[in-house]
Amino acid sequence: MAKDGPGADVVDHFEEINILDVESLINFINKNEISLVYSVGSDLAMPVACKISEQLSLPHFVSEETARICNNKDLMRSTLGNDFKGNVRFQVVKSSEEEIVLKYPFILKPADSQGQRGVKLVNSFEEYLESFNDAKRFSRSGLVILEQYISGPELSVNGYIVNGEIMFLIPSDRETWPEYTGLIHKHVVPTVNLESETILELKNIIESASKKLGINNGPVYAQMKLEQGKPYIIEITPRLDGCHMWNILNYYTGINLLKLSFEHLINNDVSELKKQIEEVTDGYVLEFICQEPNTDADYSKYKKEIQNSLYSFNYYKQGENIRPVNGKLDKIGYFIYKV
Repeated sequence: MAKDGPGADVVDHFEEINILDVESLINFINKNEISLVYSVGSDLAMPVACKISEQLSLPHFVSEETARICNNKDLMRSTLGNDFKGNVRFQVVKSSEEEIVLKYPFILKPADSQGQRGVKLVNSFEEYLESFNDAKRFSRSGLVILEQYISGPELSVNGYIVNGEIMFLIPSDRETWPEYTGLIHKHVVPTVNLESETILELKNIIESASKKLGINNGPVYAQMKLEQGKPYIIEITPRLDGCHMWNILNYYTGINLLKLSFEHLINNDVSELKKQIEEVTDGYVLEFICQEPNTDADYSKYKKEIQNSLYSFNYYKQGENIRPVNGKLDKIGYFIYKV
């Protein structure tokens, strides 16, 4: 979109191209003899990267169809099916005039966006009407999905699959801002919300869902919630999460999922998995620094926490204007510390 992110300063070359413009991307790839196109954490980019990789016979983990289904919440829900253990009841609507069949409260969200844009917990028909157009505005297909509200704690589940077998799976607690439904504040490992029996059930759900969706190699990420001890899938996708969990999990397990993904993709090398720490004793927290958009980034009140952290990263320079992403409370940086 623009040469204004930290990655632009470290790449060999930057070119402004709409990442949804497949033809322009293919021309650029061929012209520059590029051997790999991949997206680490963007649902929007995954179907495009996979489509191009299939077309040009470049390395890829999943098909364009799988990436597209996972990028589209109504396709993901319907592919898993209403009888799938771990799926929630849902309804896809195009107009606010359609009859609602779900009970209140439910979650309203665009069918195909990312970054928690347009997501709202709806408690009444009045709230539904107030929030519908906002969700529809962020939906590229114009479709809005209503999902059964699961009231329990949230989880992030990061996994890695090799030839259909889950070789790595770590659930972590996902703490959100209380005033904003679904907006992430902290990731905590190890989870305190899961018992051993539930962890096994969760693994079976992720394994079954991955097979059904066609995720047979590479990373898999799921956002899940618990209700009465039962895990439910909120979203699942064939990529690393968008919250730098690879970094905190590297401290926690000894395995660098980001490194593993590229070594597996390029050289079919999964030796990084052998680095797993046998006995994990320490806990870690990844905490986001968040601020309202269209304000100047200010890290001053987190100065002590950043100095005492194991790792920290700022998305903006002090005083830079924060671009709206979710339009409510946007991430401007994060830090990792031991607990």
